Amino acid sequence: MENKEIIFIKDRLPETGSTNTYLQELDNERHLPEGYLVYTDTQRAGRGQRGNSWESEPGKNLTFSLLLRPEHISANQQFLLSQAVSLAMTDVLNQYAPGFSIKWPNDIYWEDKKIAGILIENVLSGSTFARSIVGIGLNINQEKFISDAPNPVSLTQITGHTYDIDRLLDQFIDAFRRRYLQTFTNSSQSLREEYLSTLYRNDGRYPYDSASEKFYASIVGVEPDGHLILMTDAGEERRFAFKEVSFLL
Repeated sequence: MENKEIIFIKDRLPETGSTNTYLQELDNERHLPEGYLVYTDTQRAGRGQRGNSWESEPGKNLTFSLLLRPEHISANQQFLLSQAVSLAMTDVLNQYAPGFSIKWPNDIYWEDKKIAGILIENVLSGSTFARSIVGIGLNINQEKFISDAPNPVSLTQITGHTYDIDRLLDQFIDAFRRRYLQTFTNSSQSLREEYLSTLYRNDGRYPYDSASEKFYASIVGVEPDGHLILMTDAGEERRFAFKEVSFLL
């Protein structure tokens, strides 16, 4: 399929419950064009992976959702989109400080702390995507976190500076536009390789927790469908889907 350039349409909301839910409902009503993006100063019920909530102080952070129709990506290659989104976010953050990485599958970390979360909700039509809604929460200017989230951090905590939230959104749009073009066949392998090289804890053996045991392993690779491949200390190669294994921090 020929590469396509997305036209981004930004829709700013004073507040909403969840930008993902809002965008889903709006698209169901109006069938929005690809590239429609909603963002808000106040998200009352942000959702994260594993059913977690997302803490965001009003007016301090970037919370938004983006509508995509990646019909060129087959269902068994769907993790390619997650790789493009997470790499676009690290592209932006690396302009401000070193030390950012992607914690599999798509949390963004600075050192051992989480600065951004990504929630992608897909609707499939046969073997292809009918719709993907990409929800992102990025901690920018928040100075204190009061939820029970174990390890949050913001850009202002890292650098000591405050930032223009709208400018960071525009930077993400530019970065994602470039990364999304890589999801087309001619550049997809380089995208996968760069994702693997950017992974958190990709440089040695670390502790993991599965449903049955705790063990040490090193990251070997990530499959096109998103499964994480680990090599245990016993020399056993093991394959995990999301939620089947977690990092011990």
